[in-house]
Amino acid sequence: MHEMGIVTHLAKTLDETAKENGLTRIGSVTLQVGEVSGIMTDYFIDCWDYFKVRHPVLKDSELKLEQIPAVTWCDGCKREYETVKYGRECPYCHSPETWLLRGNECIIKEIEAEGGDE
Repeated sequence: MHEMGIVTHLAKTLDETAKENGLTRIGSVTLQVGEVSGIMTDYFIDCWDYFKVRHPVLKDSELKLEQIPAVTWCDGCKREYETVKYGRECPYCHSPETWLLRGNECIIKEIEAEGGDE
């Protein structure tokens, strides 16, 4: 249930961004979420809808989510592969010497807003 904590942090960050830039309204926020971040997107959107009404600048905003595919790197054969499909063992050389390249992130990609220096 870390979705509420992430939404709380996101709302605080957006409030600060709005103040710093003189924004009066945020229309939408595009968030990139890693495929293996552990964030349950349906629950995340529910938390956003619940929480945004407590922040005037976010009150009518829309949350857009984009998925970042999980990709793992193999140190054994120096290749990338799909993490979710193959897991920790490399499908090419079967090495366990692998690490996640991307897919665990949660990144603010874009904010559409009114006010400030338009």
